[in-house]
Amino acid sequence: MSSLNRRHNPGRQRRQPLRLIGYDYAQPGCYFVTVVTQDRRCLFGDIAGAEMRLNDAGEMAQKAWEELPQRFPTITLDAFVIMPNHIHGIIVTNTPAEDGATTRVAPTLGDVIGAYKSLTTVAYGRGVNTLRWTPFQGRLWQRNYYEHIVRDDGSLSRIRQYIRDNPAHWAFDRENPRAVQQDR
Repeated sequence: MSSLNRRHNPGRQRRQPLRLIGYDYAQPGCYFVTVVTQDRRCLFGDIAGAEMRLNDAGEMAQKAWEELPQRFPTITLDAFVIMPNHIHGIIVTNTPAEDGATTRVAPTLGDVIGAYKSLTTVAYGRGVNTLRWTPFQGRLWQRNYYEHIVRDDGSLSRIRQYIRDNPAHWAFDRENPRAVQQDR
């Protein structure tokens, strides 16, 4: 941020870009993503022991995730978990099929996550109005999301294990508002 902007916006912190600059997110690839609810509100269920128990809102969020390939036929979904206030998932983007009639444009990772956030926000809003789900203020999801480009099979294997183990580590999860602080 320039010194001029800092002078006119005292105390304003500059947002760090979360995407890899210059990387084409429409190209085929494998991505690990995390999307967190606004204010880390626990809206999707509870952890019991080492298991996530989804409530109705969590079931809706899971179904919306599972239906993403219907909206984006060039993606494949891999490991996935819903936590009380966030999701972790692996999305594989593939090259669009040539059908001879049209040139298909591959969605970017941002297109896929944007659609997921939009679909779940609308469905959650309906649940608030008709099923008395816990209301949210302003937004259901935080403005951005975390992504990591999965570059090799070893990394993919470690990320899959992390996703599987995530409910068992909820007590120490940095997204858990009541997390036990560990020395890192």
